Amino acid sequence: MPHISKTIKIGGFDHVNAVTIGGDSLVVIQTMWKDRLSFADLDSAARRIEGLSGMGCGLLRFAVPDLAAAEAVGRLADMVSMPLAADIHFDYKIALRCMDFPIAKIRINPGNIGGREKVRAVLEKAAEKGAAIRIGVNAGSLPQDLRDKFPPQSSRRDNSVANALVEAAERELAIFNEFGFTNVLVSMKASGIADTIKANRILARRTAAPLHIGVTEAGPLVAGIARSSAALVPLLAEGIGDTLRVSLSDSMENEVIAAREIAGAAAEIAAGSFTDHLSGEAGTAARLQRNGVRVISCPRCGRYGFDTHGFSSRWLPRLYALDRKISVAIMGCEVNGPQEACHADLGITGSGDKVLIFRHGEVVRIVAAAEADEAFARELEQTLRGVQMNERD
Repeated sequence: MPHISKTIKIGGFDHVNAVTIGGDSLVVIQTMWKDRLSFADLDSAARRIEGLSGMGCGLLRFAVPDLAAAEAVGRLADMVSMPLAADIHFDYKIALRCMDFPIAKIRINPGNIGGREKVRAVLEKAAEKGAAIRIGVNAGSLPQDLRDKFPPQSSRRDNSVANALVEAAERELAIFNEFGFTNVLVSMKASGIADTIKANRILARRTAAPLHIGVTEAGPLVAGIARSSAALVPLLAEGIGDTLRVSLSDSMENEVIAAREIAGAAAEIAAGSFTDHLSGEAGTAARLQRNGVRVISCPRCGRYGFDTHGFSSRWLPRLYALDRKISVAIMGCEVNGPQEACHADLGITGSGDKVLIFRHGEVVRIVAAAEADEAFARELEQTLRGVQMNERD
């Protein structure tokens, strides 16, 4: 059975968009800002956030290590409509300062934020300001007594790391409940795939709090996507997880793309597309599916007549920002071009010194390689108009 969580709201005040997490809402994709933010960066940051929003990112988190960072992130929150989250460690006063601005969510770590009175001060101000709180438990920064109780060298067969994560989360949820604060979600992250899956499965059986899922320190692009997929696809397909971040040593844009593809893969499994032994959950699949482009591309080989890698790097952010359910094929040669990608709504490939653009296997345009981007842009616009007209009909 899928995890049926309660619904919480993030944002929805001042100029900040409201994002619903939990219940039967669409699973929210988020990412984290990669650099320290300064006041000089705010205009460019606002523009980049707009681009992330167009790609399907619903929530953006910032590390806030000190009061100067709180001021910068707070000023940025005044400039954008996407809900921003502040990630706080060690000093609860930073969290209090963040909530003087329209920051929609605060993440605190029970392993290092301090005693219950400090937590209480954060909760009281969050309730006053309408901010949500994420209890963010990490395997690497558990409270000392849990590190002593569940040492890292314990046998993995006894679920020691998973149990420690769950116990830390449940302790903090109990405090939140005692203080009557309900606008809360939970994450339990480990770098281990099995630990991540076990912890979230255990807590999903014990709480109705929405769950933020992810693998911490997953690695560089390829390794990080592989490890995140292995952990997150089974959870999402089971209905566990209300928001996710794919943590990569790479760009925010690639984190968003990876999260979208992971959610899409989990939706196919939940709907029973790949495996007969998994019972399809229509509700689970619906929470994971979103409009947007499906990109089909060949890996490229010695036959290639078209630079698929360069074209993809230029076009992927724009393609993932399209809110239309279409398929686009980026193929390297005529072998993998119109024939093998004949189902694509729009495709591009190379042949000799020419570039072929095709729809559903039929070549519609042949241009020189230097004209590929301009020609593709025109054909994409025409394809989108056709899709829009069909939707109206």
